[in-house]
Amino acid sequence: MAEIKVDQTLDCKGLACPMPIVRTKKAMDQLGAGQVIEIQATDKGSLADIQGWAKNTGHHYLGTVEDSDVLKHYVRKASVTETKEEKKHPHVISNHELEKKLADNEKITVLDVREPAEYAFKQITGAISIPLGELENRIQELNPEEDIYVVCRTGSRSDLACQLLTEQGFKKVNNVEPGMTGWTGPTDK
Repeated sequence: MAEIKVDQTLDCKGLACPMPIVRTKKAMDQLGAGQVIEIQATDKGSLADIQGWAKNTGHHYLGTVEDSDVLKHYVRKASVTETKEEKKHPHVISNHELEKKLADNEKITVLDVREPAEYAFKQITGAISIPLGELENRIQELNPEEDIYVVCRTGSRSDLACQLLTEQGFKKVNNVEPGMTGWTGPTDK
């Protein structure tokens, strides 16, 4: 593969969600339209995060190269006419509200879009695990008629997942914030 010319390199190694995206957003503000940034990350979840964020904002995700244990993501900054205001999924509930629904035994689906390693250590009892990067290919595993509550570590990946589900015709989708970082309800380990 030919060497990729970049205008800026951003070191996000050792950082977990949402920090690679937070730093990428700040770095993008310093770039001019058409410039390319290389984001170096060790968090495997950063792949889906960067792809989703770029799609959401109109910036161009160019690809990712794996170099040992470092993922090098390449994103081209779009011009003002190409970008769109970063949107957020409008339906959000708190951890406490989800915990109450689970305690009341409401018929709902809890979808956990974190990476398998994150899910393995702690998950909401009964949650279905479909990592964000696999969601588009595994969407048929979900019932579009059910109430779906999407959770991740902080609410960022789950927001992207909610938008994807809504675009695919799911009507009852809710983002759970702040997600597993603040979850005090029942869990499986």
